[in-house]
Amino acid sequence: MTAATSSELPDVSRRVLQLQVLTIVWMTVEAVVSLGTAWSSHSPALFAFGGDSLIELLSAAVVFWRFRFTLSEARAARSAGVLLFTLAGLVVLTSALNFLGYREAQPSLVGIGILLAAAVIMPWLAIRKRELAAITSSAALKADATESALCSYMAWIALAGLLINAIWAKSWADPVAALALVPLIVREGWEAVRSSRLGCQCPSI
Repeated sequence: MTAATSSELPDVSRRVLQLQVLTIVWMTVEAVVSLGTAWSSHSPALFAFGGDSLIELLSAAVVFWRFRFTLSEARAARSAGVLLFTLAGLVVLTSALNFLGYREAQPSLVGIGILLAAAVIMPWLAIRKRELAAITSSAALKADATESALCSYMAWIALAGLLINAIWAKSWADPVAALALVPLIVREGWEAVRSSRLGCQCPSI
């Protein structure tokens, strides 16, 4: 795909905004359900996934404001990076407490359901965002697409932990899945901080 011409930009902008509104709505549902279920089932994997969903909600909102009001996202990207690093630390702590027997992860059908939904929805959002990022030459939208794709990988990893716990009653699988998500969360945080330092050349549409 090539960059859009001036006459195509308003239509492309509307498509980007519509996609980001859809992302914001879904990420809100994903975060609320994941974190709420994590609290009730003591699931480190759902806690990690839900916390990351909150950060991705911020990312989607930043891209929306970028295209709607042409605002700079450097500060928000830096904040998102710091929050992701904090989340990684909390996930490690929660998993360690789980391993020590402080709280045993319980099976959660609701958690499995939200992770299955995310595993289907997020790849579709990532593909659509990549297509529009290519048209608009938007680095911010491209980064958001990468985060959506990463979210789908995280959903499958967390889902594996919850399924093993639900089917074979192996509670240790949940915190193991959570710890497997930590490198992905740290990588996402590093990319956010790096992008805030380099700056993002996004077109004013």
